[in-house]
Amino acid sequence: MREFGILSMECHHKGGGQNLILGLDGGTTSTVCICMPMFSFTNNSPPPDPPPVLAYVVAGCSNHNSVGETSAKETLERVMADALFKAGSTRSAVRAVCLAVSGVNHPTDQQRILSWLRTMGKLHGCVLIAGTGTIAYGYTEDGREARASGAGPVLGDWGR
Repeated sequence: MREFGILSMECHHKGGGQNLILGLDGGTTSTVCICMPMFSFTNNSPPPDPPPVLAYVVAGCSNHNSVGETSAKETLERVMADALFKAGSTRSAVRAVCLAVSGVNHPTDQQRILSWLRTMGKLHGCVLIAGTGTIAYGYTEDGREARASGAGPVLGDWGR
């Protein structure tokens, strides 16, 4: 069996010293990963518009409710590893991962994703999603977390 994982890819490919961001959109239809450089805002100049995309990779379903946890995880790892390979880099250059995955609704789902993400390094950051539903979630390096989710139509979020 071929190993697709982002962790196994590290020993097969060396290169790139640039700090990178991976953006993943994992759904039932497809999973997309882009790899782009991280920009510094210390010199008061805006990043390029549009920002350069170093790699773009598409794979199949990563919703664990549709394909099972093992297959979903393999798909997510594969798109990240392939994007880093296409960008000529390795996971050691990744400074941020923006992960949007369908089917992560319950605390057990969240814990599975968090456990998997922790295998890649220190986990901290936050996300705010405002769309058909709304949610804010944050996790600190010392393990504290907070979550606030919208109440949908009850509070006027009709998803328009």
